[in-house]
Amino acid sequence: MIDINILRENPELVKANIKKKFQDKKLPVVDEILTLDKKKRELQQEGDALRAQRNTLAKSIGALMKEGKKAEAEEAKAVSKKNNDRIAVIEAETAEIEDKLKKNMMIIPNFIADDVPLGKDDGENVEGKVFLNHDEKPFDVPYHLDILESLNGIDLDSARRTSGNGFYYLTGDIARLHSAVLSYARDFMIDKGFTYCIPPYMIRSDVVSGVMSFEEMEGMMYKIEGEDLYLIGTSEHSMIGRFMGTILPENALPQTLTSYSPCFRKEKGAHGLEERGIYRIHQFEKQEMIVLCKPEESDFWYEKLWNYTVELFVSMEIPVRQLICCSGDLADLKYKSCDIEAWSPRQKKYFEVGSCSNLTDAQARRLGIRYKNASGKNEFVHTLNNTVVAPPRMLIAFLENHLQADGSVYIPPVLRPYMGGKEKLVPKK
Repeated sequence: MIDINILRENPELVKANIKKKFQDKKLPVVDEILTLDKKKRELQQEGDALRAQRNTLAKSIGALMKEGKKAEAEEAKAVSKKNNDRIAVIEAETAEIEDKLKKNMMIIPNFIADDVPLGKDDGENVEGKVFLNHDEKPFDVPYHLDILESLNGIDLDSARRTSGNGFYYLTGDIARLHSAVLSYARDFMIDKGFTYCIPPYMIRSDVVSGVMSFEEMEGMMYKIEGEDLYLIGTSEHSMIGRFMGTILPENALPQTLTSYSPCFRKEKGAHGLEERGIYRIHQFEKQEMIVLCKPEESDFWYEKLWNYTVELFVSMEIPVRQLICCSGDLADLKYKSCDIEAWSPRQKKYFEVGSCSNLTDAQARRLGIRYKNASGKNEFVHTLNNTVVAPPRMLIAFLENHLQADGSVYIPPVLRPYMGGKEKLVPKK
């Protein structure tokens, strides 16, 4: 949500930003907001004038009654009643307008950064930096499900019976590797000075609407039937919601947090072969990083966060690159965003394993998260989030990049303490 004062003072700037995101269908909403805002302020002025008159009349009625001027007092009462009736109508109309205004303001996308490349969709995202050269393997790399099955590490058939498509059982060394990666990522971020958290896995609708757009919510979130609760799609939702309605002291910033949670997503639509298996699933686990900071610090933290993910993957000897998201690929609340993609020796291309976003004050405005600056003024914080690691997709990159010609899987030194000292996984089949 942007500052309505910007929209009042420079609606063309807001429209230009909407066009950069190729969301021209939202342009009429700007004019509708201005019309509603004007009507609201007119009603407020009328209501304030009537309330002032009501107060004056209340004093005069008492005085007139004391003076025995009953007729004049009754006349004043009649005017006061008329004013009260009109005030009730104004308050009802104002509440209705405020509700429409809020919904419309949530449709307007956040301003994007000047250095965000312009493009209609993810096909126009731009490659940034590349980390670790990827060597061609002297053998064909099997589909990741075949690798998992050779290690007795997955059971999809049972999961289909118990839960349907998009679920899985991880078993044996693969289940242990999954947990090892999460534990290593947790300790990696703690060593960077982040505070480890485990948040609630369900949040209320006012938190959901505070952290994402309505379209994202419908496409991602699972609702708990009969309750005002949603399963989280990422721990960022719950972690940012933790601060809703708060005013933080300046010395409490930045808040640097790393959180673990299972994540639940609808993942609607059909996907190709490489996105079946454990690539697009309804339930997975993730280590996340979240930062709340002063506005002038958010660009600094954005660069720091995505580089942490790169450092983590490089330490596990997995080649990755940064992919800069273009304007049309940015969710409405994002100021800028980039994906971290891992190299797939099988597909001979990169695929997404994490995403970093700076949302400036968009979430903070929706959720009322502020801090008291040095001059005592309350300002909105900036919020950022980034994937440390999401093991299902990370496992694909791990298995493909560390697969050996004999079918074994090499375990890098950083993970061996979490794997009981094992240096490789050996095929069972």
